[in-house]
Amino acid sequence: MTLRRRGEKATISIQEHMAIDVCPGPIRPIKRISDYFPRFPRGLPPGAAPRAPAAPAPPPAAAAAARPRSPSDGARDEDVDQLFGAHGSSPGPGPARPPAKPPEDEPDADGYESDDCTALGTLDFSLLYDQENNALHCTISKAKGLKPMDHNGLADPYVKLHLLPGASKANKLRTKTLRNTLNPTWNETLTYYGITDEDMIRKTLRISVCDEDKFRHNEFIGETRVPLKKLKPNHTKTFSICLEKQLPPRRWKQTRTAAPLLQVDKAEDKSLEERGRILISLKYSSQRQGLLVGIVRCAHLAAMDANGYSDPYVKTYLKPDVDKKSKHKTAVKKKTLNPEFNEEFCYEIKHGDLAKKTLEVTVWDYDIGKSNDFIGGVVLGINAKGERLKHWFDCLKNKDKRIERWHTLTNELPGAVLSD
Repeated sequence: MTLRRRGEKATISIQEHMAIDVCPGPIRPIKRISDYFPRFPRGLPPGAAPRAPAAPAPPPAAAAAARPRSPSDGARDEDVDQLFGAHGSSPGPGPARPPAKPPEDEPDADGYESDDCTALGTLDFSLLYDQENNALHCTISKAKGLKPMDHNGLADPYVKLHLLPGASKANKLRTKTLRNTLNPTWNETLTYYGITDEDMIRKTLRISVCDEDKFRHNEFIGETRVPLKKLKPNHTKTFSICLEKQLPPRRWKQTRTAAPLLQVDKAEDKSLEERGRILISLKYSSQRQGLLVGIVRCAHLAAMDANGYSDPYVKTYLKPDVDKKSKHKTAVKKKTLNPEFNEEFCYEIKHGDLAKKTLEVTVWDYDIGKSNDFIGGVVLGINAKGERLKHWFDCLKNKDKRIERWHTLTNELPGAVLSD
């Protein structure tokens, strides 16, 4: 490329052409980047003036090639070579230092830190184990900085709870869904009934935050898990923790406790987890001369219908029943795995005869047009074991006193008729 200057032709390189200021006036190369960002040697006080770096001496070959040219051309070429040919080498004698890295705690452009925990959000909640009523109260307060899941940069979050091991619809609870927010406030209390001291030792509560979608599957945002053994009975513990990615499934092992409330083997334990629990009250009334059996509620029942729920009701028998008049039945509760009945039945019988009787309680799923499905049952009496036997004896020893106990439903009930 040629350029006229003062009546003479001069040849310039493409590098020099790219470095020329396109402004009126004499042609000048742009300043070096190091002129705008001077390098201070380590140990130099902030107030001290930095020394200008010395220009390196040109090699003899370059000096010989520059002799026929004007001094201004040689200086211009030297600046261009330093700017475009060095590719990172410093103009001074010392080696170039790498560019400074941004601070690690600086948030990303989208407002979240690079750390996965903070990117998913935080969750505030509290847990209370009511030992007297065998209930676990889970209060979901709020979440902050949830990960956006929708196209509008927001989410429709809700919280669901599972008790592990044995996660299923029978022990799943969830909050309401809040629309278009990354900082939801629920202030909801979800309660698990039928929680025993044994459950508090070996179970873990899984808390998941999800995004609800109307036209496709709900999306997972994050979760946390709390071993229930960390909770003290009748003491509220508050948590404010970061959500984590979905954890892989674990192989849960049966733990041995110093004083287990119920001894079960592995095969039986599996069936117990699937069938659920029932809260029964017993009272012998001297005034009515009979046994009052109360069916309070059930918890974590097995799902028997295709929709993942059941339509449960409860039947009771006091056996032996020669006249077959001891049958009592509760109302049917539709589409639930945690029904509340609060019904009481009276069996007219002398107190002395109770030692020879057995109370059979069965839970069924009501179906229209076909046979009802057996969910589970429990037997109380002198032939029972563990908590079932203890409950029966406590009733016999304490007249006119109402005694409530939770019992585990089993899939096999000796002596019961498994049809309805």
